[in-house]
Order: sequence, then structure tokens, then C-alpha cells
Amino acid sequence: MRHNLDDIVSVLREVLLPADGDFVSLHEPRFAGNEWAYLKECLDTGWVSSVGAFVDRLEADLAAYTGVKRAVVVVNGTAALHMCLLLAGVEADDEVLIPAMTFVATANAVAYCGAVPHFVDSEERTLGLDPAQLADYLAEIAEVTLDGCHNRTTGRRIKAVVPMHTFGHPVDLDPLLEVCQRYGLELIEDAAESLGSRYKGRHTGNWGRLSALSFNGNKIITSGGGGAILTNDEELAMRAKHLTTTAKVPHRWAFNHDMIGYNYRLPNINAALGCAQLELLPIFVEQKRALAERYRLAFRDIAGVRFFSEPDFATSNYWLNTIIFDEERSADRDKLLALTNDVGIMTRPAWTLMHKLPMFVECPRMNLRVAESLEKRLMNIPSSAFLGEGI
Repeated sequence: MRHNLDDIVSVLREVLLPADGDFVSLHEPRFAGNEWAYLKECLDTGWVSSVGAFVDRLEADLAAYTGVKRAVVVVNGTAALHMCLLLAGVEADDEVLIPAMTFVATANAVAYCGAVPHFVDSEERTLGLDPAQLADYLAEIAEVTLDGCHNRTTGRRIKAVVPMHTFGHPVDLDPLLEVCQRYGLELIEDAAESLGSRYKGRHTGNWGRLSALSFNGNKIITSGGGGAILTNDEELAMRAKHLTTTAKVPHRWAFNHDMIGYNYRLPNINAALGCAQLELLPIFVEQKRALAERYRLAFRDIAGVRFFSEPDFATSNYWLNTIIFDEERSADRDKLLALTNDVGIMTRPAWTLMHKLPMFVECPRMNLRVAESLEKRLMNIPSSAFLGEGI
């Protein structure tokens, strides 16, 4: 067994095979299909803005790939989350249960609704929200009445749960859905990182009443910016499309709007890029899973640190590969972050936990023992799909 930090750097070099002096990014996009052709079509036809054939095509292709009935594309993943919450009925002063260990967009989207993020713990098996801990916690603090679930401590209604599929690894969704049904909570999946991931053979995004995807430049596929709302509810999909296109009533020339809407439309030129990338997604998933397997094998011989592998009920896209230090070696994590970045291998820690950010420090939370431990021990390592080519 190898033990020191130089050994870990050597393992990374062996897996990544960078040329001397090459910088290895954490996650880069790859354009290897019809991107140029589709973008040129937008330019040649002049359809570059908020309507166009590629917008419709991307929505249809996403629905077909994920198995949901409808997809509505929007300008980014945060907008998709915001819209999911509004469509699920989240109102001002409601509480929304979200993991403390998530990207800030999850909490920001709750705040956009005037609602209050309520932070819950993660489980090390998935890195995502822990359904068992949540069930025990709600048994202590929640009361179900005729008008919904309420927090006995704050008096506020608890309206929804938003699990985030961390680094592409699905949360254990079946027991979480049972908790939601028991307490009358809406389930909204933050699937921003999990396009291409499956839970018990079915694509993520099919358990929540609504789900959100992201196509940011660092995601498994990108449209430059962009995101999407997924749902199996046709009526909600129609409302999502209406609200995200400024709630404009269709008419040949009149500007009539029947409610407060949002200019969350994805431009056709971005959708064109997304269509080309989605065609490559099966290849990207295969390459990323091959890279993850190479990492898994390489880290077997490293003491005190392990490569995070998908839970047994999941098939993950391995969006960001992750290593986790043992508790007794947690101090080595920051040393390794410095060492790897110094030698041109980009790595990063998990996000700062949401309850530690100044705007969310007063929000309610359960005991966050696991998330606080993972925050100190977790590190993301290079994960670009092309790193898995030829493995």
C-alpha cells in the first residue's frame, strides 16, 4: 500500500497521462459532433434568439432520452430550479428541505421564491440527502395538519424537498419518496449534475413532480448556458413553458401577458449546441465511466483515501470524480489540494456548506454531522470525458 501525498499525485499522473507541463482541468467540454453544423444553420437562417427549431428539438430529445413526458428548456439550471419550486406551489415564508452540501443555486432558488431553505444532512453512501435521517428528523419537528406539513418550532409550512444528485450520483429516491408521501411534501429533483445517471434502471428526474437540469459549460453536456425543467405532468409543462416565455398569450401581433412571467427562454443558438451535445451523451457517459473505473482500480493501493463509487442501486454519469480521505487523514485533504494544483492537476473541495454562508446562517437546520465531515474530507479530481478515451 502507498501512503503519502506524493503517491496520490503519482496515481493521478498514471491515470491522466498528462504530458510534462500540461495543465489538466477539472472538467472541460468536448465538441466532437454536429456542433459546427448546427450553429452554422442558426447563423445562416438568422434564427439565433429565443425561438427556433432547435429549441423544440432539444425539448423533444431530452424528454426521449430521460423518459419523461415533457422537457422545457430555459436559460440556466438555476432558472429551472426556481420555476420548479414556483410550479410546485412554494410560496413566501414556506420552508424547503435541501441538503446543506449542495451548490448554492439550490438554496438561491428557494430564496427567489421568498421561501426559507431548511438544511438537512447527507449520507456518505450517496453524498446526497439522507432519507432515513430526514424521516427521523421530521418525526421530531414536523406536524401534519389539514393545510399541510408544518415545522412545530418555527410555525412555518414545510412545502417541498429538493434532493441534489451530488456529482452525478443518484440519491436513494424510493425511501425519500415515501417520506414525502408520509408528510405531504412535494419532491423536486435537483438533477443539474445527473444527466445520464439512472436510479434502479430509470433516469433521474422521474421521481420528483418536477426536476431541473443544467447545461452549464462544466456539465457533462453543455449549451454554453442553459437548463431544463423535466416533468411527467402535461399541465405543469404547459404552465412552465408559458411562465418562462414572459407569460405572453399567443397572438400574431399583440403583446398580451396574463400573469407575471419570466424571461427564462433559451436562445435557439444555445439549443443548437445542446442538440449536438446530446447526440454525444451516450459516448460521454461511457468514457466517464471508463475513467472512473481506472481511478477506482488505481486508488485501491492508496491507504487512507478511497475513490467514491456509485451506490449499488445506481448507474452514475460520474460527472465529477471524487476521492474521500479517512477521518484520521482529513488534514491531508487541503495539503493535497495545494500540491495537485501546484503541479498542474486541477482539483477542488466540496462546496462550502450552505448554513455557513452569510445569507443562510440563520436558516433552520438539523444536525449536519455527515455533511460537515464530508466537507473536510472530500476532493474532486479531473473528470473530463475525453480523459476516458482509449482506456
